[in-house]
Amino acid sequence: MSDLMAPPETKTGLPGEPGDRGVRAALAAAADRVRGGDLGVAPVVGGLVVIWTVMQILNPVFLSSANLVNLALECVPVGVIALGVMFMLLVGQIDLSVGSVSGLSAAVVAVLFVDHGWPSWLAIAAAVALAVALGWFYAKVFNRLGVPSFVITLAGLLGWLGLQLWVLGPKGSINLPFDSRLVTFAQLDFLPPWFAYALVVVGAAGLYLTGHNRAAQRRRAGLPATTERTLILRSAALLVGLGVAVWYLNRDRGVGWMFVLFLALVLVTHYVLSRTKYGKSVYAVGGNVEAARRAGINVKTVYASAFVMCTTLAAIGGILAAARLAAANQSSGGGDVNLNAIAAAVIGGTSLFGGRGNAFAALLGILVIQSISSGLTLLNLDSSYRFMVTGAVLLLAVALDSVARRSRASHGRA
Repeated sequence: MSDLMAPPETKTGLPGEPGDRGVRAALAAAADRVRGGDLGVAPVVGGLVVIWTVMQILNPVFLSSANLVNLALECVPVGVIALGVMFMLLVGQIDLSVGSVSGLSAAVVAVLFVDHGWPSWLAIAAAVALAVALGWFYAKVFNRLGVPSFVITLAGLLGWLGLQLWVLGPKGSINLPFDSRLVTFAQLDFLPPWFAYALVVVGAAGLYLTGHNRAAQRRRAGLPATTERTLILRSAALLVGLGVAVWYLNRDRGVGWMFVLFLALVLVTHYVLSRTKYGKSVYAVGGNVEAARRAGINVKTVYASAFVMCTTLAAIGGILAAARLAAANQSSGGGDVNLNAIAAAVIGGTSLFGGRGNAFAALLGILVIQSISSGLTLLNLDSSYRFMVTGAVLLLAVALDSVARRSRASHGRA
């Protein structure tokens, strides 16, 4: 029926016809979205370019391949945690306990692996299972008792910190064996150059194929679709961009397996949120919970999944942080881990008001935060400057989100 009702030019599906969206049409649509308050990733990408430019001018070592390899690896633990925080923000909630959950998970892995002699994979599985149970507990309290997520997770922040100290015991710190697979994965394992380039080709090909299939579906439905030329140009740009990045990192140690794991988590999360019914439910609940409930969405299940995803990813991030440090101690998950994870998700473009954001927010946000930290460290400035600069960037990100939200409302796109 939709094919019969579609205009003639949109039914043929041939590239370049009036129904197809070429490069010029895509740019016009993007400009229209920006005017309507949908800024996308433009602000954070622009901010990242400014930060990298300033840091490179102040210290030419900043954009060296050696420093960028370190920067990529340092992004991973908190970046994974920020990926979980993003789930909570998308449904309009917050988790203040991600730091404590990550520290507790690191402590559990260290105790089971080192003190009790468990295989590393089994200790990791036990820690992740514990995190899933904590997320399930949060969801039950939230859904059945109606306690705000802010209060539940604030209690968790204190409670799981105490449990972490109890698990570690009087020693307070447990070193992980440097020759263990867990530590070598986080510190010493890098992709062979040929395999890194192969992944770049696979990524570019995957972008083209998914875009091609989506365009074909839209044409069959009689909707405007991206032209073949645009798809090829987009994939070629990704191929060249990632290829140059891999070549530059390979001048030093290369691309770390831990960073590849982070990228894989981001891509899987992006697919789940953008291509599945569950992902649409997450955005619907965050956008308008009452409308989502009336549309037949099981709101409580969506909330429960967000809590579980958040605590699970916090556990994985905490374990990776311990592996990177080769130790779990009383300060694991403490300090600025909590705030940096939340700040990364927000700075990357996830709205505090719910219903807007994507998986790449965690990646972009943690790149901004870690770039600030790395640049100021190279300048021999203490952490006080890092806190102040990060705070200013966070405030700017939230202010942009608020302005964009009002703009969307004025254009009828809220």
